[in-house]
Amino acid sequence: MIERAIEVAAKAHKNQTRKCTDIPYITHPYTVGMMLLKEGLSEEIVAAGILHDTVEDTSITLEFIQKEFGNKVAKIVEGCSEPDKTLSWEDRKKHTIEYLKTASFEEQVVSCADKLHNISTMYESYKKMGEKIWQRFKRGRDKQEWYYRSLVDVLCTEENLNSCIILFEKFKRMVDKMFDK
Repeated sequence: MIERAIEVAAKAHKNQTRKCTDIPYITHPYTVGMMLLKEGLSEEIVAAGILHDTVEDTSITLEFIQKEFGNKVAKIVEGCSEPDKTLSWEDRKKHTIEYLKTASFEEQVVSCADKLHNISTMYESYKKMGEKIWQRFKRGRDKQEWYYRSLVDVLCTEENLNSCIILFEKFKRMVDKMFDK
């Protein structure tokens, strides 16, 4: 299942690159999947991590994910996808935050791995570029900080932090590191 997820994601993200770089986009979902695999999570969760951006950012449909990978993977991918790209950045992020408050553990852990990789690459870019990094984003530092700190509040609950999954603690630490807390 994991190998098939890599194959589907690689084809779906074939001509995409990471924001403002020439790095192939597939490195992001692949890294998310590997973070989840390293935590010892199920192959369904790992596959969902690898596929988490396919429905949102490519022509792949949720129906295809369900047919190829089953209901559990499709549900996680759906939970990690922004439902309406026509909404403003703020409204999309507010939706994500609200959704994650009641999301399943599986959806939360995949979202956490996704956001951890995003904030980690943001931090690496910040070390190289300094404050110029914020020019890469539709919204500047303050809005990014609001979003990531809101995600910490939702994802890094006492229950999740006390689980055996260290991604939640890593995410919290990286957000604090990025935004100097």
